[in-house]
Amino acid sequence: MKEATGELNMTVVTVVAIAALVAFFYLVIWPVLQTGMTLNSACNASNGGQLEYHTVAGGKDVTCGNGVCTYDNTHTRQCETSANTTTGGAGTTGGATG
Repeated sequence: MKEATGELNMTVVTVVAIAALVAFFYLVIWPVLQTGMTLNSACNASNGGQLEYHTVAGGKDVTCGNGVCTYDNTHTRQCETSANTTTGGAGTTGGATG
């Protein structure tokens, strides 16, 4: 009987530990990942933050302009832009020059 009680205790400890890890992920790590994905999507949709862009994600405002995207007026990200953009960038495709 002692052996069965010991195994039950280890099972309870394992279940509680897994629950704690899952709670930590969803309460701490997931919001950070979600904010990062939202800002990346906004940067891409606004052509690197160069175009004026506004949307709502998860009930919070997302705005972009002048190379910066803001989520919920608290999180900001400087968007990376490529040299060849649709807003008049001076990108080149390479090749021979004459």
